[in-house]
Amino acid sequence: MTQRIVDLTLSALASLVSVLLSWPYWRDFQYWPESQAMWWLYIVVGYLLAIYVFYAFLGSLRTLFQHDEQARAAGTDTDTQGGQS
Repeated sequence: MTQRIVDLTLSALASLVSVLLSWPYWRDFQYWPESQAMWWLYIVVGYLLAIYVFYAFLGSLRTLFQHDEQARAAGTDTDTQGGQS
């Protein structure tokens, strides 16, 4: 449970940084749409999708490291057993 909270917090912070980096103020409002409501909808939906993507990425990364750890443990077990016989 704690790991999920940490992942969700990291995802939210990374998404916030992404939104701030894409904010039109930094681009002299070149991409500012005519409708302010649609712009806010775009920001909110993009932020929520970014949270999901970062959260899924962190979960996949954790699984990858667990598989690597299991493969290394299995490799060292076979090496020590093979050397003893």
